[in-house]
Amino acid sequence: MFPVLNPSSCSLNRLRAAGNSTLEVTPEGSHSLLCLCGCSNMNLKTVLILLVLALATIFALVCVLLTRGVKPASCEPQTLSTLQGNHSDQSLVFADLTPEEMVQVVRYLQSSLGVPLVDAYNANPSDNCIYYIDVQLPTKAEVLGFLDRGGKRPSRQALAVVYFGNQPDPNVTEYVVGPLPTPTTHQDITVQKYGGKLPYHRRPVLGKEYEQIEIFLRKEAFSTAPTFLSQVLDYDGTNFASLTSAPRGFQSGDRNTWFILFHNVSGFFLHPVGLEVLVDHSSLDVSQWRVSKVFFNGQYYGDLVQLEREFKQGHVKVDPVKRAPPDGGFSSMQPRAAPRAPFPLQYEPHGPRYSVQNNQVVSRAWSFAFGVNVNTGMRLFDIRFKGERIVYEISVQDAISVYGSNCPGGMSTRYMDGSFGIGRFTYPLVRGVDCPYSATYVDTCYLIETQTPEKHKNSICIFEENTGSPLRRHYSNLQSLYYGGLTNSALVLRSIATLGNYDYVWDFLFYENGAIEAKVHATGYMTSSFLYGDGLDYGNKVGDHTLGTIHTHSIHYKVDLDVGGTYNTLVAHDMAFESVQAPWSPEHQIQRPRLTKTVLDTEDKAAFRLHSNMPRYIYFAANSENKWGHQRGYRIQIVSFTGEHLPETSLMERAISWGRYKLAVTKRKEEEPTSSSIYNQNDPWTPTVAFADFINNESIVTEDLVAWITTGFLHIPHAEDIPNTVTVGNGVSILLRPYNYYDTDPSIYSPDGVFFSSEQDSSVCEVNHIACLSKTASCLPVLPPFTYDGFQNLTRL
Repeated sequence: MFPVLNPSSCSLNRLRAAGNSTLEVTPEGSHSLLCLCGCSNMNLKTVLILLVLALATIFALVCVLLTRGVKPASCEPQTLSTLQGNHSDQSLVFADLTPEEMVQVVRYLQSSLGVPLVDAYNANPSDNCIYYIDVQLPTKAEVLGFLDRGGKRPSRQALAVVYFGNQPDPNVTEYVVGPLPTPTTHQDITVQKYGGKLPYHRRPVLGKEYEQIEIFLRKEAFSTAPTFLSQVLDYDGTNFASLTSAPRGFQSGDRNTWFILFHNVSGFFLHPVGLEVLVDHSSLDVSQWRVSKVFFNGQYYGDLVQLEREFKQGHVKVDPVKRAPPDGGFSSMQPRAAPRAPFPLQYEPHGPRYSVQNNQVVSRAWSFAFGVNVNTGMRLFDIRFKGERIVYEISVQDAISVYGSNCPGGMSTRYMDGSFGIGRFTYPLVRGVDCPYSATYVDTCYLIETQTPEKHKNSICIFEENTGSPLRRHYSNLQSLYYGGLTNSALVLRSIATLGNYDYVWDFLFYENGAIEAKVHATGYMTSSFLYGDGLDYGNKVGDHTLGTIHTHSIHYKVDLDVGGTYNTLVAHDMAFESVQAPWSPEHQIQRPRLTKTVLDTEDKAAFRLHSNMPRYIYFAANSENKWGHQRGYRIQIVSFTGEHLPETSLMERAISWGRYKLAVTKRKEEEPTSSSIYNQNDPWTPTVAFADFINNESIVTEDLVAWITTGFLHIPHAEDIPNTVTVGNGVSILLRPYNYYDTDPSIYSPDGVFFSSEQDSSVCEVNHIACLSKTASCLPVLPPFTYDGFQNLTRL
């Protein structure tokens, strides 16, 4: 009688479908049995051995047959107790405001400012309203006193930005409100922060103002040209969409905006109709708004009345534009192929090897606090590798796009995305596309243009990524035979902001060798102009009447490195060739590279123009040395292919003067917290913050330093950008890499490393843990149900 074999105990090494019907089965432990010449002369012992092997093979085959169709076990998550033990509520010193705190600040302002406050969602330009509320972070000295020296926890405060339109001197005022959670005081910090009052014309445009402009165009302006709009553009009162340009004029105080009109279909950014309207909305009285110029198909008119009159007289050159189909046709993102086999999925066999608690992420090697500024987006604080702080702050400062076109809306556009709100337009992420399906998702909350907090669910994701390539490896076939390597796994923090047509994928990656990468990819729709005349001098034709217009993308980061302490010095290493006589053959010359070393001791020396030569190794040097006597450092490396910066002869260039420099290192100052301002977009001619003023030749030797880094790319849209620009090739980044900071590569201590020699059996788990994956990773990930909340709580733009 044979013993009963438990099918669940069988381990299958390989099941591979061949064609539609063949199944190759190789049970673990099975052997190939070869019988060559002379098999008939076997002794009894040999026969018994063969019989046992045959029985084992039969048992294995029975096991396969019995378990065919049985699902592998579900992956069991590992305990995170060790990681959670490293969390600290000290990270809350950097935390974004909670919805409850936001509500308390609103109530306090309503009862304490002494003026009526209208909900910004419904506010007219002539009303008072709260524009936004965000956290007011403590000073660095306060924070480090608390984190490092056991000092008192800094009081928690909020920053409130209020529009005062209903008073004789309209202005924008910024208040610090606190302490939270129950505020009792507020302080006007506007003059202290900006050196003067904030004129009202600098205020960002509210969604309500855009809505009022749309109503003005539809009900008043368009009604003056019914024949032209109907016969030429097939306008029916509903089938136009508009896109704002910015800035809004040519001098301080202007609020004149070109609105580009498109067919109101899916992907409308690719369907310009050729009509653009300049609206003067500078008056706080909406009834005083007017059309000050009209553009159609290469010609300018005083208003739509003149365009209508000249059209009826036959003086307007028309090229009738067919109405686009409702799905947009070529602009539709609807897939052109049906789904087939699932795409590759990433999963964690034993659950995540990191932990997220409150606003802190902790992994085996890394820890950091994170948050989202409503204007500038992602920001990280107190980044530590193996317990040592490397970075105090790394944050997005702004993103700009400068467009070219032969149409007025396109040629005048210089978008400063921070003014529109990179953080506020960070929407829910789609599992399995925007981030790995099994990533950890975090909600974000904002209070902007409303008196009630809004939540964007699952708008940040955290995951560990296997890049599919080794972080390091070597195969040795000289002297000794061995292989050593380490898979490149990175901890990733991601958010995606959609600003009108463009989507920006913001990543922060943390590698096992102590390197940090801040990366951004651009995708989404290009914006376009109507193609006419010399349009091809400004881009490529991508539709019957569609010009994909040339433009630049520039992104600015603030990086407050604290390498081996708060005080650092900036050092540059590079190479130069020198000619020397060969010592063993003096009649011959050798050109050899040698190391060059320079201390960049002033801010002027540390400011590198965008396309100038820059030393290839620039690093923050600590006041300590590694085992080999070198200053411990972290190197800054920039991956970028930016276009040209706006000429400094432009009257608005100072507002984006950070774009002059690929890298500028300055002495850190609390009064220079950001390189840009939300008020620069609508008054770039008198910028509220001009980064160029930060650089004033101060000493930066053994000081608390900040690196301001520009990265970006030139985009010349082309046919393959239809319907969307892809992320491949459209990603740029900055890297912070250890440079003599350690004594060896710290990734050598990673438990993911692999090593085996020719004298070892690499298929044995004790020698090579990769050989155990058939046992340790043969499980099905437990995938949560798919949900998406991205179509709730939408903000007008």
